[in-house]
Amino acid sequence: MSSFDETIARRRQLLKWMSASPLLAMPGVASLAAENPVYAPNRLPDPVMWAPRTLDKLIANPKEAINVFDFEAVARSRVPPAHFGYMAAGIDDDVTLRANREAFLKFYLRPRRMVDVSKVDMSVEIFGIKYDNPIFISPTGGNKAYHADGEMAVSRAAKVGNHLQMLSTAATTSINDAVTARGAPVWFQLYATTDRDVAYALTKRAENAGSQAVVVTVDRVGGRNQEALLRLRRTDYRECRVCHESGDGGGSGGDRARRPNYDGIDLSKVRSMQSDNLTWDFIRQLRDKTKMKIVLKGIVTPEDGKLAVEHGADAILVSNHGGRGEDNGRGTIEALPEIIEAVKGRMPVLVDSGFRRGTDVVKALAMGATAAGIGRPYLWGLGAFGQAGVERVLELMRIETRAAMQQCGVTSVKELTKAFVAKF
Repeated sequence: MSSFDETIARRRQLLKWMSASPLLAMPGVASLAAENPVYAPNRLPDPVMWAPRTLDKLIANPKEAINVFDFEAVARSRVPPAHFGYMAAGIDDDVTLRANREAFLKFYLRPRRMVDVSKVDMSVEIFGIKYDNPIFISPTGGNKAYHADGEMAVSRAAKVGNHLQMLSTAATTSINDAVTARGAPVWFQLYATTDRDVAYALTKRAENAGSQAVVVTVDRVGGRNQEALLRLRRTDYRECRVCHESGDGGGSGGDRARRPNYDGIDLSKVRSMQSDNLTWDFIRQLRDKTKMKIVLKGIVTPEDGKLAVEHGADAILVSNHGGRGEDNGRGTIEALPEIIEAVKGRMPVLVDSGFRRGTDVVKALAMGATAAGIGRPYLWGLGAFGQAGVERVLELMRIETRAAMQQCGVTSVKELTKAFVAKF
């Protein structure tokens, strides 16, 4: 191989790495690409590298979207740089952010033929409530940072497709309003803070609003170095103080105490909005404070899965915060089978982080997950087109999930077993 060919090969490897990184969205990289055609990435981050989707031909409306990735570039063009950076950022080297996607390629589905799949039932039942599909909406904070309608638009979109929705403590919409917009119970994701009284007050508020479950986040115990956010924030020249002080803005957490779910709750004893003093005893204590189901979000090892059962949790959400909590380097789809095995059917196990395709969902279901959640994709849809964008993102996920089930030769989620998925 000539030195020129070696140079081109190295550049291609660089572009391949760049395509999986949120750094691609940064102005500096865009400028480099514009000035140096050899480096110019001609398509967005997408595991299908040859997909003919270019940066200069964005979709004009939700119906033009072919997959959920089509919304990302539109959202990037419409959402303020700091807000987009907050959503896109992982942590440190973004190893876990990339691993969440790459790990799906380590597993393959095993199609079965000659089965009548003209009618497919995608419904699932969780805690006695039936949902039309196994795709749930993971909790994300500060949705008004991406669109003025914020979580209300997401709740209304969830209602259209009858999706389970989880609302963040740090939402820019109250749990009461979200439940009203959804027209059904919404699970409440809890940031416990360092003050247990705050955690109990938030839990009580959610229960009074009609929430069915409190989703205790256990993986946010300290700070994080979100490099994509910090770099994009330097390019954002807006006056951010007014929005953040009112609690209507999104972003890096300085305004969280002003979010509506905290209204009327005494925060004077809170040392940190994170939960660095959270222990297993808290789960037992919380059990005495609420009649809601208790779900633990952020479990990524079988050891903690067993402890969740022992300490009376009702379900587990296998999650690494979309690669935003800590950079452990392992995708949740890899951790899922071990936790399923550890739990041994004693509670539902849900999963999120990195889900973008219907095949991703079906792989998780075949491994034994009860449902699979999406986060960033619906935020791309929200930032791009509001409620209509979220609806289309969810619709595309349903379409792909149904097709993947048909290719597996199953007519209901209940028929998916470990026999339909294998590891390379």
